[in-house]
Amino acid sequence: MASEDDRRSVGTYETYREAQRAVDLLSDRGFPVARVAIIGRGLRFEEQVLGRETVLSATARGAGSGACVGVLFGAFLWAISANGVSGGLIVLYGLVFGAIIGALLGAILQAASGGQRDFRSASRMTADHYDVMVDVEIADEADRLLDGEGPPRGAQPATGAAGSVG
Repeated sequence: MASEDDRRSVGTYETYREAQRAVDLLSDRGFPVARVAIIGRGLRFEEQVLGRETVLSATARGAGSGACVGVLFGAFLWAISANGVSGGLIVLYGLVFGAIIGALLGAILQAASGGQRDFRSASRMTADHYDVMVDVEIADEADRLLDGEGPPRGAQPATGAAGSVG
C-alpha cells in the first residue's frame, strides 16, 4: 500500500458517495483502481441516542435475540436429528428456551452495568470531506479521465499509464 506522500489528490468531495462515484467512473474507464484510495479528512465520531435502556427493556431485547438464536438452534437440531420427533416441537423448544436464556442474560447484564450506560445508541464515523488519492505517477491520467477526456465505458484502458492493469 502506497503512503500518502506517494499519492496526489485528484478530487475532493463533500460526501463519501460522491468520492465513490468518482472511483467508479475511473474504473468504468479502465483506470487501475487498485492504485486509488478514498481518504476521509476532518474525522469525527457521532453517536445518536435512540432511547433509554432499563432492565425491563434489556430483558425484552434479550428475549427477542435469544428467541431468534433458539429458533435457529432448534431448526439445526431438527435437521440433524435421526428420530421421529416433530420438527415444529424442537423449534418451539428452541424458541422458548432461547427467549428465557436471552431475557435472563439481558436483565443480568443491564443490572450489572450499575447505571453506567442507561441508554441505547447508534454510532458512526463521518468526515468533513473525502479526497480521492491516486499514485503520483498515474495521477495525471486520473485527472484526465475525471475531466471526461477518457475512453467511453467498456473501452480498454489507455496504454500510456505507468503500471496500468486491464
